[in-house]
Amino acid sequence: MSNIQGLSASAMAGQEANSGAKTDLPTFGDLLKRWRTTRRYSQHQLADETQVSQRHLSFLESGRSMPSRDMVLHLTQILQVPLRGRNDLLVAAGYAPLYPERALGTADMTAIRQALETTLKHHEPFPALVIDRQWNVVMHNAAVDKLIGLLGNPAKVWKQVDPSGGRNLMRLTLHPKGLQPLIVDWPGTATAILRRLQAEAQANPSNDNLDALIADLRALPGFPPIDQFVAATLPMQLPILPLQLHKKGVKLELFSMICSFGTALDLTAEELRLELLFPSDPITERFLRAS
Repeated sequence: MSNIQGLSASAMAGQEANSGAKTDLPTFGDLLKRWRTTRRYSQHQLADETQVSQRHLSFLESGRSMPSRDMVLHLTQILQVPLRGRNDLLVAAGYAPLYPERALGTADMTAIRQALETTLKHHEPFPALVIDRQWNVVMHNAAVDKLIGLLGNPAKVWKQVDPSGGRNLMRLTLHPKGLQPLIVDWPGTATAILRRLQAEAQANPSNDNLDALIADLRALPGFPPIDQFVAATLPMQLPILPLQLHKKGVKLELFSMICSFGTALDLTAEELRLELLFPSDPITERFLRAS
């Protein structure tokens, strides 16, 4: 029997919620201006980059003009808008969404699902997870359960950090009943994680649920106010963010690599990320390789 854990109930629910119809959408002009400012373009700079007159861009943002479908796609490509955001702009301009969203368990996603399962399996005995755009765990290998096992029975640990049944990697990491007590540099690590989440939220306005996750994390029991956090003490020259855990005299050091699908044409495929954890020292490697 495979050790790969499949779609969690919370992740499936999240996919269903994401695929639902949206109401009270902002206008095309509002969305275009939001993405332009997010990508730090002035109207003049965007006009120069897209070869569209600044006057026409101004009319599009003010609602005095509406774009053609090709114009929407041209602007979103230059602004590097994610597929979900491109669909939002198309709908706001009066067109049908172009990019589908298929659940990972459907037949159309078989090849992608099998590729993820193979990667998770091959990465053992090191932990590997598939996460969605809100950091919900969609799939993981057996090594993840071994790491969570430092806290107790994995199913019980997940229930402690989220009684609703959700399996969010950030909640598991930052919750006082999750990995928080084991993290060596808790303030520095938490600060670095929150900064990363805030940067993700700012870079992708279509990921509207990420702000809610950040607020939820900052409201966790025992979580100190953000103004009490010192600047992250982790060496800023490192190319990765290490995770250091301490349990019963044993110190484990890991780092992660996050991969995503290139040139995806499906919302689910584009928004899934594969996080691979690696040991940083021989002690951690021996712990992970031990049966």
